[in-house]
Amino acid sequence: MTGHERGSSSRPALSRCIRVSPDEFGLRYWGREPLLSTAADLERGFGDLFSAAAVDELVTRRGVRTPFIRMANEGSVLAASDYTASGGFGAEIPDQVSSDKVLAEFAGGATIVLQGLHRLWPPIIDFTRELVDDLGHPAQVNAYVTPPSSQGFDPHYDTHDVFVLQISGEKHWRIHAPVLVDPLRSQPWDQHRAAVARAATGKPEIDAVLRPGDALYLPRGWIHSATALGATSVHLTIGMAAYTRADLADALLRQLGDNAELRASLPLGLDLHDSEALAPIVAQTVQALVETLQQTDASRPVAVLSARFGAETRAEPVAPLATLEALAALDGSTPVRWRESLPVRVTTIDDRVRIVARTKTLSLPVEAEPAVLRLATGDTVSADELPGLDAESAVVVVRRLVREGFVVAPA
Repeated sequence: MTGHERGSSSRPALSRCIRVSPDEFGLRYWGREPLLSTAADLERGFGDLFSAAAVDELVTRRGVRTPFIRMANEGSVLAASDYTASGGFGAEIPDQVSSDKVLAEFAGGATIVLQGLHRLWPPIIDFTRELVDDLGHPAQVNAYVTPPSSQGFDPHYDTHDVFVLQISGEKHWRIHAPVLVDPLRSQPWDQHRAAVARAATGKPEIDAVLRPGDALYLPRGWIHSATALGATSVHLTIGMAAYTRADLADALLRQLGDNAELRASLPLGLDLHDSEALAPIVAQTVQALVETLQQTDASRPVAVLSARFGAETRAEPVAPLATLEALAALDGSTPVRWRESLPVRVTTIDDRVRIVARTKTLSLPVEAEPAVLRLATGDTVSADELPGLDAESAVVVVRRLVREGFVVAPA
């Protein structure tokens, strides 16, 4: 249960990036085919998320450090010392971005890559959280800033799905079909460098110029390269680390330790080079493995993957100063709501209702259960509107939930 149901039918953040309905995207394109959407196809552009001015602000005024910035030129990643330096007195850490060095490299044709913008730039922080809610997979956001007529990276593929959102300038993209379909993280493109290079010489599946407001979706494995045209190009790349059936298999295999036969040691003196000696043991092991997996249910992989998802994504941020100020003024009429993108499990045991999140568990009297369930719908309500509690008790419960970071009081 969560205040904002992940994968909700409206999927507003996803809808901004695609020219088809979310349902059609899920059935036809997600993990299967690239999708090009022009600004004319979409309801709005992406200027509210990022801009060329934002690039300059991050480079000049934010003290960005590696690995949140890197640079590349014609396929080669530059040494960090080429674009970083000490921040001077009071900020002597040596890997901070140097605007002078960045200017020199950028003027020489190097691409600026601003990484982890889902942690640095407020509009992107909010948008990424909404997109994660829509898709149910973790996401990260980088900005690629390429000078005119330059190419930052050679043709390659990613091991995660991407959405490309063109912010400013124009960039010529060439997209080729995979040489390895659905590569895992352990199968990066440089393991197939020669095949990728050959494939990139053929006729592209997509050969298009992205202009401001255009968007491109690429499933993992699709080969791509891009060159800025007549002006500096700024685009966002949203990387979606899609969970796979291989991840599900890994989660299932974690229960093998429950089988005593699979925990047993191999025979003393076994010659591991002798396939005939090992064959019957392999057969027995496979049989025990099959029996163990046939006895499983979804609870174990659900626990593993949900814990991983919680660790790889972030709920709506809470503002410590504003929260304490809101608590001081909170009364029965104060509007509050569940913290967005915070998955929890609400259970009732005996005389207590427990709210279980990834990092903490809160226990309240069972009388608070109707109020907790009402808040967890995500609607904005006040303590006076909560069911099952008298006015004073409702305020006490809301205060506790705000203090513990489950509920927020919108400004």
